Amino acid sequence: MTALLELTVYFTLWTLITVVVGAAIRNQEWTKEGREIGLGNRDNLKEASPMGGRAERAAKNSIEAAVFFLPLALVANAAGLDAEVMQGAQIAFWARIAYVPIYIAGIKYIRSLVWILGVVGYGMMVSHLL
Repeated sequence: MTALLELTVYFTLWTLITVVVGAAIRNQEWTKEGREIGLGNRDNLKEASPMGGRAERAAKNSIEAAVFFLPLALVANAAGLDAEVMQGAQIAFWARIAYVPIYIAGIKYIRSLVWILGVVGYGMMVSHLL
């Protein structure tokens, strides 16, 4: 497996972790009521706490980020351009790792800067594919 594909697997795992943690924080699954919500159909959810809402939005944003990252990485690999896109892929990956806890913690302006850094990483990847 190439380093780019390995990074793609880690990106996918981080997305899964973000979704699971996001749901757990949103539903407060460390409480009895939260576990029942998490194991149930999630009908009639009560309003999320501010942190729970941020965790839920961070999880959705991680899925959106994967929609950008995964095809770029797979196309680069298929085209034999792993080395060329690797720096952009690493920037996008590490920005994602930083973004999620920053978003959940509610650190406003830094969150946006880290998000922009991730977009720069995607742009670097695209620049080698076109």
